[in-house]
Amino acid sequence: MAVRSLGIFFGFLTALGTLTSLVVCNEESELIHDLFKRYNKNIRPAVHPEDKVQVMIKLTLTNLISLNEKEETLTTNVWIEIQWSDYRLAWNKTNYHGIEVIRVPYNTVWLPDIVLENNIDGQFDVAYYANVLISSNGWMYWLPPAIYRSTCSIEITYFPFDYQNCTLVFRSQTYSANELDLILAVEDDEPFEWVHIDPAAFTENGEWAIVHRPARKMINSRYSPDDIEYQEIMFNLIIQRKPLFYIINIILPCSLISSLVVLAYFLPAQAGGQKLTVSISVLLAQTVFLFLIAQKVPETSLSVPLIGKYIIFVMCVTTLIATNQIVVLNYSLRSPSTHIMSKTIKHLFLEMVPRFLGMSPLVDDSEVTAEVNGLKERRRSSFGLMQRAEEYVLKQPRSEMMFDKQRERHGLTRSIVNNIDVSSTANLYKSLAQAAPEIKQCVDACNFIAESKRQQNDIGSEIESWVLIGKMIDKVCFWAAILLFIIGTVGIFLTGHFNRAPDLPFPGENKKYAPDS
Repeated sequence: MAVRSLGIFFGFLTALGTLTSLVVCNEESELIHDLFKRYNKNIRPAVHPEDKVQVMIKLTLTNLISLNEKEETLTTNVWIEIQWSDYRLAWNKTNYHGIEVIRVPYNTVWLPDIVLENNIDGQFDVAYYANVLISSNGWMYWLPPAIYRSTCSIEITYFPFDYQNCTLVFRSQTYSANELDLILAVEDDEPFEWVHIDPAAFTENGEWAIVHRPARKMINSRYSPDDIEYQEIMFNLIIQRKPLFYIINIILPCSLISSLVVLAYFLPAQAGGQKLTVSISVLLAQTVFLFLIAQKVPETSLSVPLIGKYIIFVMCVTTLIATNQIVVLNYSLRSPSTHIMSKTIKHLFLEMVPRFLGMSPLVDDSEVTAEVNGLKERRRSSFGLMQRAEEYVLKQPRSEMMFDKQRERHGLTRSIVNNIDVSSTANLYKSLAQAAPEIKQCVDACNFIAESKRQQNDIGSEIESWVLIGKMIDKVCFWAAILLFIIGTVGIFLTGHFNRAPDLPFPGENKKYAPDS
């Protein structure tokens, strides 16, 4: 019995709730019927024609999808909050079962016709037309979501260490400032002068960091209040690029490949072909990197991106190194038959340059002295050597042990040998010529061999000097290329490192346009 009574009680409560719902639904239907009975959605909700309808706008950013530098397009996912008052849709909630808010389709009420002016794809509408919330005092609240593709002028001077200032411009496409007053949303009697970001719904972008997000109303003084361009609501997004992706995938590989061309100086001075192969290979790799950058940035002649400047710089350094290697190869392969080495070149590259590099001079004092005294000194030393050799032969005791026939065959009789004058080399040469023509021919042959050997030594020494000059040029250019590469790389990227978004969004205004943290 008790169970049956409990079931009857719950059934009664259910029937009462259902009846109450039907009553409320009937009351809401009656309210909507009464509100829209004489309502015309094409008429602006102003009591008098000269009255302005005040429209509040607020933008909530949920995702900064992308910024396409090539197309100069910003893609964002937002919720645009629009509020206004329509006195024709107000009611006394006590007459309608205490109903305070109703929801109606967007196409049944008047809308302020707010659109994104700087869209790039011609899609002025929102992504989804949500219902409009109407309060009992006639206050209208519309919160449609939208995915906007807006124009954003890209400044590529410091790419990829750049920041961009993108703007979303909203205005009424139909009503002028005399009919519609666009203002920012107000909360706690304070204007909402920034783009709202809900931390719970916002998705962080992997390439861009939002630095400032101000919002303000702009009055274009070039137009009159009768023009729809007179007033605009502008939402700015000042975003700083996160350069790690470009550092890892472009800058670091390009720097490492470019540094390889400096290592070509460690090859021998005569290995010009191998050096040029390294330089041209590095130059081709740098051209590939430059092509990749050209595909990323806009096709503009107003400025050159920072990373483009760096790649052009290392390409110029590589070209200079390749030119230097050709010059070094030219010096290293010179010979006395093609070029004459002047004393100035020898003094500069074999004495001064080694001292400048902290090395000992590559020319010894004896060689310098010999060059100063000329060829006579070398010939005199050759004759002295021949004189000592001849005296040594003449004073050998074997001349006393020779047989008579052998003496006669060689013409060396004691009387002739005793008449030889050895007081000087010239007298000795004349005496030998008179005593035995065979000895004269032998001496002439020895002189010829000595002279040929001396010339070969001189040619080899001069060729070696040309090679040393090439090595000295290589060493000087190696240190010059190292310094140029390091200073240029650090200097170029330091300018990008210090390119940061300003502390305030608008120059000349001491205002952050941000919520108090």
